[in-house]
Amino acid sequence: MNFKLPLILALSSLPVAMAGPIAYAICQTGCNVLAGSCYAAAGFTFGTVAAPAAPPMIVACNAGLGTCMAACAATALLAPIP
Repeated sequence: MNFKLPLILALSSLPVAMAGPIAYAICQTGCNVLAGSCYAAAGFTFGTVAAPAAPPMIVACNAGLGTCMAACAATALLAPIP
């Protein structure tokens, strides 16, 4: 699935002065929703699995969350602010 289009549409409606911080918050929220969905697909609840006991699917969900959050920091946080 391509999740960039809804994010781009959401960001395009923001005033330029609010784009950076709000874009970053929207992006992080999207990442957390995707991580929650990943956990649910694996049969777990997001935020309830201890790291030492995490099965491989949860480790993959966490890796995806980290990649998504890094992308937020690299793109949405650097949106133009006057």
